[in-house]
Amino acid sequence: MKFVSIIMGSKSDYEIMKNCSDTFEKFNVKYEMIISSAHRSPTRTKNYMKEAEEKGAVVFIAAAGMAAHLAGALAASTTKPVIGVPMKGGAMDGMDAMLSTVQMPAGMPVGTVALGRAGAVNAAYLAMQILAISDKELAVKLKEDRIIKEKAVEVDSLTIEVRL
Repeated sequence: MKFVSIIMGSKSDYEIMKNCSDTFEKFNVKYEMIISSAHRSPTRTKNYMKEAEEKGAVVFIAAAGMAAHLAGALAASTTKPVIGVPMKGGAMDGMDAMLSTVQMPAGMPVGTVALGRAGAVNAAYLAMQILAISDKELAVKLKEDRIIKEKAVEVDSLTIEVRL
């Protein structure tokens, strides 16, 4: 069974990362979601990664704030795609997490998305695009979703549009 694994560094990340799992549910994409810290529970993190890969995890999404080492720790333990979601908070309000997530050494990539809700949703979409490479049904759903979004812009514009 193919699925996406969502790992959060702490429970405080759940409110934002629920947007990620909600997006998967909208598209009927299977996922697991756990809390595991690169710093506070490294053994749990390593053991979960191994178990998840054995069960069929195809993509890992890591959400963490401050030092944000979770995505890097995952990338060091797998050759599967890792998507990092930097979380706001701390002294730098998320900028430290953004830099920690995006500044990976060559050969240890982490796809990094935006902070906050947009990042959580985009992590789900990016993971689904990866899955859609080999899942034609999901690829069709993603294309239909883009058409719906495009039409919504046109409808919104009609309510305020002024043209000469």
